[in-house]
Amino acid sequence: MTKIVDTNSRKSGTTALIIFCFLASGAVRLASSAPAIAQEMGGRRSYDQVEPAANPMVHAELESCEPMGDPSVLLSAISTRQDQLAEREAYIDSREQTLKVVELRIEEQLIALRAAEEQLAATLAQADDAAENDVAQLTEVYERMKPGDAAPIFETMDIQFSAGFFARMRPDAAANIMAELPAELAYSISVVMAGRNARAPRE
Repeated sequence: MTKIVDTNSRKSGTTALIIFCFLASGAVRLASSAPAIAQEMGGRRSYDQVEPAANPMVHAELESCEPMGDPSVLLSAISTRQDQLAEREAYIDSREQTLKVVELRIEEQLIALRAAEEQLAATLAQADDAAENDVAQLTEVYERMKPGDAAPIFETMDIQFSAGFFARMRPDAAANIMAELPAELAYSISVVMAGRNARAPRE
């Protein structure tokens, strides 16, 4: 809207300048022919007496208007400038439309990315739940085994891993299996379990 107002203001200002120049040229011609008219009318005042008091600002305006020459040249220049401004405005409008399309595509991609992230989070949550269920079932299997059969399996496990199973077991089942383990291994597992409990938050 500001661009249209500026263009209209320029057109109005240029048109007013042209009209003023035409009027000023007419005034100059009328002033030049004033002595002849005065003589024909039998006037008593000379041309120097007829000429009104000079106004510096008016003379400056007149002097600036006289060299204009053919008005068609000025009108052609104004028309060319208007065409250039219209072309520039069309280019800016085209760029704005392109930016809007790009912004819309980016927004669509962001929405798709958020949906993919949510789906991935849901998948990971399901995987975690499945893994938790598997560990819980395996812990229950070890609890139901005879301590003598379960102990050799725990001897082959990593201490951190076996300590995790013992922490999930019922105390009586864990105690029976640990009693079948070598003393050094049972002690190491106990140390790991105690360290985990020591780092647990307390109220």
